[in-house]
Parts: sequence; structure tokens; C-alpha cells
Amino acid sequence: MKRLRLGLLVIIIALPALSAPPLPDAAPNSSFPVKLPDVKGVVSWKTLGEVEETTVNHQLISKFSTAIVALDSQQVKLQGFMIPLDMGKKQKRFLLSANVPSCPFCMPGGPESLIEVVCKQPIAFNMEPVIVSGKFSVLKDDANGLWYRLVDAVPATAGKP
Repeated sequence: MKRLRLGLLVIIIALPALSAPPLPDAAPNSSFPVKLPDVKGVVSWKTLGEVEETTVNHQLISKFSTAIVALDSQQVKLQGFMIPLDMGKKQKRFLLSANVPSCPFCMPGGPESLIEVVCKQPIAFNMEPVIVSGKFSVLKDDANGLWYRLVDAVPATAGKP
């Protein structure tokens, strides 16, 4: 029953996004996914994508760039689209995505474009890009396949972290 409710929530949330106008920086006639532009004082999604993957003994190994490793345990700002993990108008835990969620049944990208966010206090769900600030963690062996987590997150604005 919980899965059914979550599935219905995802559909309800995603339907308005499918008919929403493109972001101002999106090229005319562009298709999803749309990457967010870089914002001063906010960690770039390009930086977060600097990961090399190799296979060792049938196991996928991720090697993070020195820029990413330097962000580990640091206070940072991130920008992205909220993907709720729970029902409700306010979210304490959600995924932040570099791409516009365009399918209610699919993740909008790989681990380089998703960050688990755990907030100090629940924040209102928003279909527009949000900026959040918190303590950044590089995940070495997450059971969900995620590479990044932001904890103690709060809403923020562009500029210095």
C-alpha cells in the first residue's frame, strides 16, 4: 500500500512538470533532461561529474577527482530539482537532481547527477530549482548507489556557502 501511495504521489508531482514551460536558460526546442547552469558560490554539477569508474573483480569502483574529495565534510551550496522521497508538502529528506524530473517512474540521471539531502527542518516542495546549503559527504559504498549526501541542509541563496 505504501508503494502505491508513493507511486501516485510521484505521478501527481511529475504531471505538472511535464507541461511546464522550459527553463529560461534552456535552448529552444530542447528535450529533457535539462542541466542547470552554473551559479556563483554553488558547487557545479560539472565538478560532481568528475568521477572515473572502473571494474575490479566484477565490482564497480568509483574514483573521485581531487576537487570532489576536497569537498568531503565541507559546508557547501548545491542547486537542483527536488525529488521527494516521502509524501507531503514539506520534505525533510529528498533527492536533489541536476536534471528536470521528466518521468514519474525513472530517475532523471545517474549517481553523478543525484544527491541525497537530509534537512534540519522540513522544507516546502518546489517544482523550480532550489539552492540548499549543508555538510557535503562523498559516499564510498552507499547501498542505494548514491555518490553524494548533504546533511543538516537548509534553504540558501547564491553566493558564498
